[in-house]
Amino acid sequence: MDKTVVSQLSKEKVYETSQLNLWYGEKHALKNIELDIHQNEVTAIIGPSGCGKSTYLKTLNRMVELTPDVRTSGEIKYRNRNILDKSYKVEELRTQVGMVFQKPNPFPKSIYENVAYGPKIHGIRNKKVLDEVVEKSLRGAAIWDEVKDRLHDNAYGLSGGQQQRLCIARCLAIEPDVILMDEPTSALDPISTLKVEELVQQLKEHYSIIIVTHNMQQAARISDRTAFFLNGEVIEYNNTNTIFSRPSDQRTEDYISGRFG
Repeated sequence: MDKTVVSQLSKEKVYETSQLNLWYGEKHALKNIELDIHQNEVTAIIGPSGCGKSTYLKTLNRMVELTPDVRTSGEIKYRNRNILDKSYKVEELRTQVGMVFQKPNPFPKSIYENVAYGPKIHGIRNKKVLDEVVEKSLRGAAIWDEVKDRLHDNAYGLSGGQQQRLCIARCLAIEPDVILMDEPTSALDPISTLKVEELVQQLKEHYSIIIVTHNMQQAARISDRTAFFLNGEVIEYNNTNTIFSRPSDQRTEDYISGRFG
């Protein structure tokens, strides 16, 4: 076996999903999901529209519970604790698991206040500390040099790509362990997309990243492992090179070669 594959396979598991089923009312949206997510890797989730990708992503920080009539069975262990257990406080989970959405969603506040918002919610009031957190987070999101002289300008004045990196900085400010990204570049132009992809590659040194994407070239470029979802099931999950060069399931090959989806 290839040495890089061996080193990948030995990485610590951040999430362990077993026998996860999810229903929206009568609709069975996720079916017997078995999926492990590994530390300091980028895991891509691909598949056609409506296959359960975003639903699965939103179970990982329990945002899916905001939808009426959702019920689940099975288990999702985060750092060996089942997050679906009612004793697991959702606020605690979301300080560990940050999320970046499809469309940039900055608050109608200054650039500074967008990043400082999370730390303030968690009780940080010292301006010197907040200044340090804001700068560190903006640097981490590779946008500091573009905004350092306009921190008190409204975030809505930024370009779409800058807004998305600001949202990533806002996520970093609470020092999460995991970052969930739901189609984070689908609303961006090619240059902004490239910047976000480069950023994702840098961030995995410090975070575990799970990204839902329709863009298979993007998955191939930036992820270590890829899961292919279809009709609410995980059809195949492997290191990304294997998924794209030697898929074991014909449905995976049909999807990545453009025969459907």
